[in-house]
Amino acid sequence: MQQQKGDFSQGSIPMTILRLAVPLMIAQIINVLYSIVDRIYIGHMEGVGQTALTGVGVAFPVITFITAFTNMCGMGGAPLFSMSRGKGNDERAGRILGNACTLLLILAAVLMALGFTFKRPVLYLFGASPDTIGYADEYLTIYLIGTPFSMLATGLNPFINAQGFAMRGMLTVLLGAVINIILDPILIFLADMGVAGAAWATIFSQFVSAVWVLHFLTRRATIRLKLRNMRLAANIVKPLISLGVSPFVMSMTNSVVQAMYNSSLQTYGGDVYVAAMTVITSIREVILMALHGVTNGAQPVIGYNYGAGLYRRTREGIRFLGIFCVLYSMVVWLVLLIFPGPIIHLFNDNPNLLEVGEMGVRIFFSMQVLMALQSFGQNTFLALGMSRQATFFSLFRKVILVVPLILILPRLFQLGAVGVLLAEPISDVIGGLACFITMMLTVWRKLKKAEKQQAQS
Repeated sequence: MQQQKGDFSQGSIPMTILRLAVPLMIAQIINVLYSIVDRIYIGHMEGVGQTALTGVGVAFPVITFITAFTNMCGMGGAPLFSMSRGKGNDERAGRILGNACTLLLILAAVLMALGFTFKRPVLYLFGASPDTIGYADEYLTIYLIGTPFSMLATGLNPFINAQGFAMRGMLTVLLGAVINIILDPILIFLADMGVAGAAWATIFSQFVSAVWVLHFLTRRATIRLKLRNMRLAANIVKPLISLGVSPFVMSMTNSVVQAMYNSSLQTYGGDVYVAAMTVITSIREVILMALHGVTNGAQPVIGYNYGAGLYRRTREGIRFLGIFCVLYSMVVWLVLLIFPGPIIHLFNDNPNLLEVGEMGVRIFFSMQVLMALQSFGQNTFLALGMSRQATFFSLFRKVILVVPLILILPRLFQLGAVGVLLAEPISDVIGGLACFITMMLTVWRKLKKAEKQQAQS
């Protein structure tokens, strides 16, 4: 019965994707609540809310840096895992799962050591001020302790989803998020621990999620995590890292761009603009997490059918993914442009922050619809194992476009902080169209040709 559940070669493609994607969308939104709820409570700390919120926001790029390595193992290994299953090679799929787990543990240890050694100078580099460094340092110090738990929970959960257990994957993050939401007000306000309370709540939540994931993968999954498969093998690690480079670069460049946004906004606008960017980043996380739920739900289906040589079903999955991404982004875009004020008010009610934040949201997300094209294109490349193309377009938008724009635009026509914010919509237009057009001219055309040849034979 479990094997049948993970067979994506049968049934309606849209319904199969939705069966996986809806729980994953919910799970991803819940997952982002780990940090969003922290920020909401921290932003409402009496007397110091805005300053504390800014400090925690400065720590985000470091946390995103850790997430980059997590995604390299999880999002790099899961598509390979799905393709191996599609080819009927469950033995190799089990080895991919085991090697991914070992890599996560090794990287967690290395990142903890580096984080404790360099955290304070890095936080200053990323936009901390004398007023906010204390909050940033306190939050990050505690967060680093939970690095193994967060990496195992987030990095191994895609292997649960890839076997068709989307509800189990959703429960992984639901369990941790509920615990975090309950503990946050208790530790922040009742125990009077402030920012430290938010960090400890997050760590405990991630610990529970990690235990849940490991228990399911070792006891209940169709393809289980076994000790014998955890020995690193070059023929597994090399393709895993090769495919994982794309999600790694996506997250890593997010870290770099977040840091540059904070640093530049500190220069041209001060703490209030960094606080506004913290809110904007939080909003973007919710948007992208929901979108990632759909793309992560589609990837196993597309990858399985591609591995099985079912090209018509592969194209059908890609088409459905594209339509869904665009429609979802249009709805989100309208909501953000019409109602930015109430959303910002959730985090803090300072009049200056509300004014700057409303303006920032409308500029930053003005071309969000076209960003959906990039997400759709990159994830299509990733689902088919085409890591080089996915990596290129991630680098193209963030490094080749956003970084220079952040540096150049503020100096043009004295745009200042507004110029920093304009870097995002401009890159959305250029990067989104470039990725989508390339995918259609290469992948889509190739699959269409293969489908035609398959029908004739």
